[in-house]
Amino acid sequence: MRLVHDPDGAARPLATEVAYAESPLEQSRGLMFRSSIPDDYALVFPFDRPSRQFIHMLFVRFPLDVLWLVDDEVQAVETLRPWRSVGYAKADTVVELPGGAAAGVSEGDTVRLVS
Repeated sequence: MRLVHDPDGAARPLATEVAYAESPLEQSRGLMFRSSIPDDYALVFPFDRPSRQFIHMLFVRFPLDVLWLVDDEVQAVETLRPWRSVGYAKADTVVELPGGAAAGVSEGDTVRLVS
């Protein structure tokens, strides 16, 4: 599974190592307590329907790029700093990537998972 950014038909990979946080426990833990993640890693949080999704950086030791998606369309993108940042937006999917990995991704772009 890969996560690709496809703004205008020229898809480029954002991550080639994709993990899912599906259970409430996995979603509440996220990337807390890890010392690092690989450069090509993404953690995907799928939700049943679009709603306001809140991300915090408490106990996260490295910067993250966070994408909030509805039907694969980017609703918001933000770089969050370790330990003290928070972010939220409406989404049916939230994606956490290493800081800088979402450079060039903008609201309205398409980001999707492909096999």
